[in-house]
Amino acid sequence: MIGRLNHVGIATPDVEKEAANWARIYGAIDAEAAFDLPEQGVRVKFVNLPNGQLELIQPLGDNSPITKFLAKNPAGGQHHICFEVPDIIEARDAMIERGAKVLGNGEPRIGAHGVPVIFIHPANSGGVLVELMQEPEGH
Repeated sequence: MIGRLNHVGIATPDVEKEAANWARIYGAIDAEAAFDLPEQGVRVKFVNLPNGQLELIQPLGDNSPITKFLAKNPAGGQHHICFEVPDIIEARDAMIERGAKVLGNGEPRIGAHGVPVIFIHPANSGGVLVELMQEPEGH
């Protein structure tokens, strides 16, 4: 049911500084311009890799879910992994049917790629927060 790995989300206090770190250490120089997603309380910067992306995310204010994460992990760290699915509603319903907990109110919201996403509670995935995103057009 899940498709390809789309990205790994990395929480950080500063997306620009972290992108520069990935470029310096690993040679990951293909980074997109950072942008804000106020409805999700985050600033995002994608680093493109040959086989996927890193999604660098920093909090926008104290109400951001990333603020809580950074309180426990001040230097940042892996926040989530994201897989593509053909149909986000079918995926959500399948997750619920299988006993997984979909976070929030269960309704998909528009994610950083401009497509609907949901998040599955880490307790259902060995402690890993999983994002499912509807496959972008053309994939």
